[in-house]
Amino acid sequence: MLSPPTAALLVLEEGRHRRGSPGLRRVNLALFAAGLTTFMSLYSTQALLPTLSGAFRVSPTTASLLVSLATGTLALAVIPVSSLSERFGRTRVMLVSSAVAAPLGLLMPLCPSFATLAAVRALQGIALAGVPAVAMAYLADEVHPEALGGAMGRYIAGNTVGGLAGRLLPGLVTDLAGWRWALGATAFVSLLLTVVFWALLPRSRFFSPSTRGGGLLRHLADPGMRRLYVVGLVLMSTFVTVYNYLGYRLIAAPFGLPESLAALVFVMYLAGTFSSPAAGSLADRIGRRPVLLGACLLTGAGLLLTLPDSLPAVAAGLMVMTCGFFAAHTVASGWVGGRASTGRAQASGLYLFAYYLGGSAGGSAGGFAYEHGHWAGTVAYGLVLLVVALVAAVGISAGERRSRRQEAERAA
Repeated sequence: MLSPPTAALLVLEEGRHRRGSPGLRRVNLALFAAGLTTFMSLYSTQALLPTLSGAFRVSPTTASLLVSLATGTLALAVIPVSSLSERFGRTRVMLVSSAVAAPLGLLMPLCPSFATLAAVRALQGIALAGVPAVAMAYLADEVHPEALGGAMGRYIAGNTVGGLAGRLLPGLVTDLAGWRWALGATAFVSLLLTVVFWALLPRSRFFSPSTRGGGLLRHLADPGMRRLYVVGLVLMSTFVTVYNYLGYRLIAAPFGLPESLAALVFVMYLAGTFSSPAAGSLADRIGRRPVLLGACLLTGAGLLLTLPDSLPAVAAGLMVMTCGFFAAHTVASGWVGGRASTGRAQASGLYLFAYYLGGSAGGSAGGFAYEHGHWAGTVAYGLVLLVVALVAAVGISAGERRSRRQEAERAA
């Protein structure tokens, strides 16, 4: 006979989207589109940094603010936005966020100065916050635990394709028509994807509004959660640093690539498209810690491979690093949802705050490593951060089992 907590847990999970169900396929498609439009918009200026440095006569570190401001304001917005979703609902917040962000993207090609463009990027980061702040909590609410890792991986795969498109499309259009047309084309495609997201997203069925306070403090009091937040922060710092400044390296000697070819390095994002769902499914089977540790080591190995002045070595290293990074991000973000028995959006919001803070502050700090230590200094900077990620990951306990038992006991 089942104990009351076990029976309550089975009732709690009954009816959630299971692996292979039509409902889960629709959730996956909707959030894949959401990831596409969000990350196309968020990183649409990254491949254009060398061009924008020249157009506005600013240094690489200053130009990188067009990435850092968007990720930084997003980081600041995810926590309040996630709290709003605990009260007003997951789907409502995601839909409003995407509807506000799309028109802001259309303003970017019209900006007359660097300062104006930077201001629009800052506003765009705030508007974009609603989807990443809530999507992971939405999945944890609506998807059966047996399929959660795979669903999280598919959502992050959409992020990787969006990140790729947001870097590749502007880089290719710039050579044909200039950076303003490049940003306009990206914004238009993002608008179309927003419409697809609105059409496909299923309504929340297991969300219950909450006005309880203290959720953020409860998550911060959990040592495992704090370690996961550190993992997200340092991983994103490393990743954004590499992609921010690799373009400068590739257009300079000894490579001397044209900017349109240098932008093709972002095709390596496809490695993350495949590694994200694979890592999520593997973590469902063998556990999160070993997959997370292996992914961090893979990221470091890829970073080391980029050191030689050899284009094949740089390409291979970038592919390996990207594969490891997105695998680690998938596992860490899914682990946050697994540990949180209440306030899942706030738990995810804290993770994303750390994650995008790493992309903003850590990515800009990486500019100093590149300017003063060239590529070897950039790699050293990334390796130090990855050691921090490994140390944090080793100490994470399997606290989500305790959290799920507590959730079941409350439902009993």
